[in-house]
Amino acid sequence: MNIKILGTGCPKCKKLEENTKEAIKGLSGDFSIEKVTSLNDVMDYGVMITPALVINEDVVSSGKLLSADAIQKIIRNRKD
Repeated sequence: MNIKILGTGCPKCKKLEENTKEAIKGLSGDFSIEKVTSLNDVMDYGVMITPALVINEDVVSSGKLLSADAIQKIIRNRKD
């Protein structure tokens, strides 16, 4: 599963990355996490408010700082 954190490096973007790493610790599977910081690349996803979470090229959250539990739930729902 390819996971991307979209954001320019603000504190919320960094915390979303931390929460994402924490979320996948409790899950089985093959995960890759990538940070996307270029504003042009972020806008290519149609995201206007960061931080944003992208899973397998689908924007699943934008403008919210999700908890590790919330991220884990999203990932579980996408694996089914």
